[in-house]
Amino acid sequence: MQSPAAPSPFDARALDALRTQAARNPQGAARQAAVQFESLFTQMMLKSMREATTKAEGAGTGDTFTGMLDAQFAKQFAGQRGGLADMLEKQLTRHMQNLPAPSPSPSGGGPGWGRSSSATSTAPIPAPSSPHAADFLRRMLPHAREAERQTGVPASFILGQAALESGWGRAEARNADGTGSHNLFGIKATGGWNGATATAATTEYETGQPVRRREAFRSYASYTEAFADYACLLASLPRYAGALRGASSPASFAQGMQRAGYATDPAYASKLARTINQALALQRATG
Repeated sequence: MQSPAAPSPFDARALDALRTQAARNPQGAARQAAVQFESLFTQMMLKSMREATTKAEGAGTGDTFTGMLDAQFAKQFAGQRGGLADMLEKQLTRHMQNLPAPSPSPSGGGPGWGRSSSATSTAPIPAPSSPHAADFLRRMLPHAREAERQTGVPASFILGQAALESGWGRAEARNADGTGSHNLFGIKATGGWNGATATAATTEYETGQPVRRREAFRSYASYTEAFADYACLLASLPRYAGALRGASSPASFAQGMQRAGYATDPAYASKLARTINQALALQRATG
């Protein structure tokens, strides 16, 4: 009777489950990733030892049953307290909490609008325990509530979009003198803008391909002005009417913003919805 093969610690289903958990619970995903890595490392070590032994004895190395047994041993012993997984988990958790958000690349969506996003992925979303992310949400909440009053979009959705566009406040466009522009939404200096500007690198998608360039973005005297301008443009441009009507859930709002042409990034809706959900989770965790 043939024994069933042991599943690989990194098969497709395991990876999909890990991605899902990482979006909901980054610290829990760090533990799971550490255990899976320890299991894989142990399995590779056992395989290497057996191959060295069989080579010295002149025996074959294609024993399928032995490989399955090694996989079971590796899976059984991985995750023991005090082992390799514990050290990896500590390192991953420390890295997630202290990882700075790199400067995202604004990419425009149309007249008067632009948004910040990497050509291949959004700015990293801090773990729910990140003090910087919690502080960003706390400081911007009064402005987001005022923007909610003007647009009807929930303040938490607006905070999530500000977090995505600005790398949680760490990557807003800079003025020529190095001061911050307070532009958390990547709004370009077009559409008749007569105020101050800040130049920054941008990524536009043309026929599905990212193209790098430098663009002028609006510069504000305060975050109050930045949120007010965002709310005014969102409420006044007819193409965003559908997004405002669909602001009943993060996913529907994000999809409405992409359909309206807020960004040229084809993955913008999924990135925006994910960041909004992360902001919601962080607000619940910190009260």
